Amino acid sequence: MPLAGIRILEISGLGPTPFGAMLLADLGADLIRIDRKDAASPLGGSPEFDFIYRGRPVLPIDLKSPDGKRRIIELADKADVLIEGFRPGTMERLGIGPDDVCPHNERLIYARMSGWGQEGPLANRAGHDINYLAMSGGLYPIGPFDGPPVPPLNFVGNFGGGGTFLAMGVLAALQERNRSGKGQVIDVAMVDGISVLMTQLAGWMQMDRWNRGRGGNLLDGSAYFYRCYETADRRHIAVGALEKPFHDAFIAGLGLEPQDYADHLNPRHWDARAEAIAPIVATRSLQEWDAEFSQRDACVTPVLSLEEAAAAKATGGRTSFHSTETSFQPLPAPRFGRSHTRQPADRVGQESLHDALTRWGASGAG
Repeated sequence: MPLAGIRILEISGLGPTPFGAMLLADLGADLIRIDRKDAASPLGGSPEFDFIYRGRPVLPIDLKSPDGKRRIIELADKADVLIEGFRPGTMERLGIGPDDVCPHNERLIYARMSGWGQEGPLANRAGHDINYLAMSGGLYPIGPFDGPPVPPLNFVGNFGGGGTFLAMGVLAALQERNRSGKGQVIDVAMVDGISVLMTQLAGWMQMDRWNRGRGGNLLDGSAYFYRCYETADRRHIAVGALEKPFHDAFIAGLGLEPQDYADHLNPRHWDARAEAIAPIVATRSLQEWDAEFSQRDACVTPVLSLEEAAAAKATGGRTSFHSTETSFQPLPAPRFGRSHTRQPADRVGQESLHDALTRWGASGAG
């Protein structure tokens, strides 16, 4: 596995922190997750389906106790990476901040995950995905022109701008350590990551290729050839026919003449054409449209539920999910041709904590 032999100590948190840790565990890193004693999920539910915590055993520790501090420093001394996602200053108050831990292990990479960053006027202010997305400018363009912005679940802030950048930062710091022999502190902020995700959009706005308000843009659902339509059975097809060959194939699949839909990139046509197309799509079921467009290179696909997506490739072809009789979860990504990634466990926390501590040579293993 690509990260075999890399030891990571994860101080458990919510959202982006465990997601970033999961990505590293999926790549084969050896993780131990530290959680508060008697900690429970803030949203409830069965912990066996908390797949974001997969791939690493949990060690309950009271971080406020002298013994808890001692255990963290001991484990950090044996680790390559420490990941934490508390509000800035919390780890320092616990006596396990970078100045407390790093002198014991100069090769340690200390990765700090937060919403607003470790410094600045908002650093200690509470927030969630929607707030970081809002203050980064990423929420404003999403949604209809005549309604409020629509949060894109927590994909963009927590997982895109947060956890993914956390994992990327750790990988980059590990590579740099190969040259310098030294670790460093990484400040990962969701507001920073979200901003990077908007790089292309920022350029388009300044080139006048994107309206600064909501609506009327190529990729925001305004274009009749880049949106979802309801079918006869109250399901939906997704249309992404941006380029002319795909656009023409989409129009032909509807039984219309492509030459009557020329100049498709001109926004002044979009509303009227969408109004003409919607009733046509509503005459046939999702299955019927899927059969129609499976024979055409038109970038038209059914909109599947998560359960349907997990089962869709079960009969053959590429599968992105690992399924058992009782559950399903996404497979690790990306895929490597030579150094395989880890298959997710059927149950979260399946690996023995004793085995992990023994590998680390940490106290409590015996």
